[in-house]
Amino acid sequence: MSISRRGLLSRFSRLSRVTLALGATLAFGVASAQTGKTVKLMVGFPPGGGTDAIARILADRLKDELGVAVVVENKPGAGGQIAAQALKAAPADGSTYFLSHDHTITILPLVTKNPGFAPATDFVPVAGFATFVNAFAVSGGTPARSFNDYVAWVKDQGKGKGAVGIPAPASTPEFLVKVIGEKYKLDLVSAPYRGSAPMMADMLGNQIAAGVASVPDFIENHKAGKVRVVAVLGDKRQAAMPEVPTFAELGLAGFEDMPFYGIFAPAGTPKATLDQFSAALAKAIAVPDVRDKLTAMGLTVGFMSQQQLASREQAYGQTWARIIKSSGFQPQ
Repeated sequence: MSISRRGLLSRFSRLSRVTLALGATLAFGVASAQTGKTVKLMVGFPPGGGTDAIARILADRLKDELGVAVVVENKPGAGGQIAAQALKAAPADGSTYFLSHDHTITILPLVTKNPGFAPATDFVPVAGFATFVNAFAVSGGTPARSFNDYVAWVKDQGKGKGAVGIPAPASTPEFLVKVIGEKYKLDLVSAPYRGSAPMMADMLGNQIAAGVASVPDFIENHKAGKVRVVAVLGDKRQAAMPEVPTFAELGLAGFEDMPFYGIFAPAGTPKATLDQFSAALAKAIAVPDVRDKLTAMGLTVGFMSQQQLASREQAYGQTWARIIKSSGFQPQ
């Protein structure tokens, strides 16, 4: 049976349209949020804190890079433990990610007997995007203008006793408070909160005289003069607050290793999906407006590949495992 020239052209045209449509569908399937119409970016702390603000800056740009809605989902509680458990239970299809700093991923497994997740087997690193440092701040109601002023004030007003707010129990801020107390012969007690936002509310209300948290948690109120950051960790002063000395300058060394921010996915998420999200994140933090906003919050912005993030997490965990063990802390 013969086929006319017009019939052949018609069939070829239909085949071409089908091929193009299939290619577009496959491309959109990867770039469009990877199995769904929305990507969830979970945060383990309540709205209003530094980590939440960082997630919203990134989500706003990632939606453009991925071509789909990216929503921040807050799952506060237990220092990010609830969010981490939710990530473990999430489908490994690229629809759910977890933006976290070192505490949940690295510290919690060291200080908790049964955190309900094992980062090495339940999660996979996607990419890192910044490092930061923790800081010691005093509330506006204290007369202290420097860290040494604070030490003298506690000895004078509190007879050496004082409470210091921390965003989560058994966190690096808690161990820092312990070390500070021993170094300066103060009886300091850590007061744990469910994230930095409620801690900051109490500091602004002069309900607690001091707190330890990340620079991003303090930066806005420090610049407004509502709280005063008097010392930072890390190996150098921070560009966002160059007037504030490091603890090493004050004679308290050993806290130079900087914590990190990274994004994690459920184990088993396809590599192509992870690679696409990683590439989108790299593009997002390269946008001047995004980089400037994150830098202004006290972050040192820099892309870390999946392998680099995994290596940094491992090295940071080894450092803090030694510090926690030497402190005598027993996992709870």
